[in-house]
Amino acid sequence: MTKVIDAHHHFWRTAEQEQPWRQASHTRLERDFEPGDLTPELDGAGVGSTVLMQSVDEPAENQRLAAYAGDPRIAGVVAWLPLRDTAAARAELAALRIPKLVGVRCLVARDPMEWLSSPSSVALFQEIADRRLVWDVVPITLEQTRAVLELAKRVPTLRIVVDHLGRPPLENQGWEPWASHVRELASCPNVALKVSVGIDALTAWSGWDPSVLEPYVRFVTEAFGPRRLMLASNWPVILLRTTYHQAWTDLSRLVFDLLEDQEDREAVLGGTAERWYRLGAAAEDLQREEVAIAPTI
Repeated sequence: MTKVIDAHHHFWRTAEQEQPWRQASHTRLERDFEPGDLTPELDGAGVGSTVLMQSVDEPAENQRLAAYAGDPRIAGVVAWLPLRDTAAARAELAALRIPKLVGVRCLVARDPMEWLSSPSSVALFQEIADRRLVWDVVPITLEQTRAVLELAKRVPTLRIVVDHLGRPPLENQGWEPWASHVRELASCPNVALKVSVGIDALTAWSGWDPSVLEPYVRFVTEAFGPRRLMLASNWPVILLRTTYHQAWTDLSRLVFDLLEDQEDREAVLGGTAERWYRLGAAAEDLQREEVAIAPTI
């Protein structure tokens, strides 16, 4: 049976956390979103399990994630680390007590990421890799992309996941420099990508239209291949423009129209997420791949 995994979603309680990324126009997100809200959406879309992502940068977020991790539909959790401050990040990493922990990230927006090149940062990410954790990130600018690429090459055992199609310019249906950034990221075998749409693009986009997404999904599918692509809803953020079911249906259809092989489709539906995040027995398969790819970077 095909394992269907939603590789990116959030839970939150608005009274308990500041959400500086939320704008005045984001009224649909101004409420709590809990496991009980997501479960019927998963059932309706035929999704079996999920990867829960951090959504705010603060220690209390990891406590909330630890509590949510007990939900049976959650297969993995990506926690928060203050990655810009390596000493604080190491302290938080040592203190993490989150069941099903599979990765880490912090919100970077369009901020400079020159800090990635420091020796202390490289050492921190090597430790993250040694712990078999994934780093999720959304590089948008040329400088951010170059910083992520350099780190990917310096720490070839670090598995990196670029979220939300790398933020394509949906609002004006532009192409460059997004395509060049994606092509460069795809050149590193330790980088994977999520077929999803982030809050920045959703905010700028006038409305949900799968025909606008099609050329971007086609490009990333050709660049990364199904073994480094994973479907993700970005719920509840996706509610800014459409429903969970519509987003999952449209994104799945866009990928399936490009992939005729059933194994390729199963990879994007869940196999890639299962392997990349080491969800269950898939970790052994990834270990064999790492031995093969590391010397080529």
